[in-house]
Amino acid sequence: MSASTTASVAANATNKGDVLATARVAGIQAAKNAASLLPMSHLVLVGNVYVNFAIADTYIDVEASVDTVDRTGVEMEALTAVTMAALTIYDMCKSIDRTMTIGEVALWEKSGGRSGTWRREEALGEAHEKKNGQ
Repeated sequence: MSASTTASVAANATNKGDVLATARVAGIQAAKNAASLLPMSHLVLVGNVYVNFAIADTYIDVEASVDTVDRTGVEMEALTAVTMAALTIYDMCKSIDRTMTIGEVALWEKSGGRSGTWRREEALGEAHEKKNGQ
């Protein structure tokens, strides 16, 4: 997105209200409803859902963390939360910036379930920095 768009979001100065608060609620709702959105996904008991943002000059990083007490992983719930939060940001800012794009969505870490713990080898943020030449 343009630098003026991220500045507007950071200053809470968009026409549609508090973009990040709305995107956070959208992400939490999406995580809790992932099974109804993904045809082959099964319903899991979602505990805590955290949706956080990092605002840079020309982008907003969205990160979600989901906990459960079930014996399965909740990576689909976390990925759904991130995607819906990003779509909400897009929706709320599209009137001021049609150039926005939604970039890569990736699982960084999971624990639990049959496959146990998994972590992406690349450290959090390195992929984005490499992509943007930082």
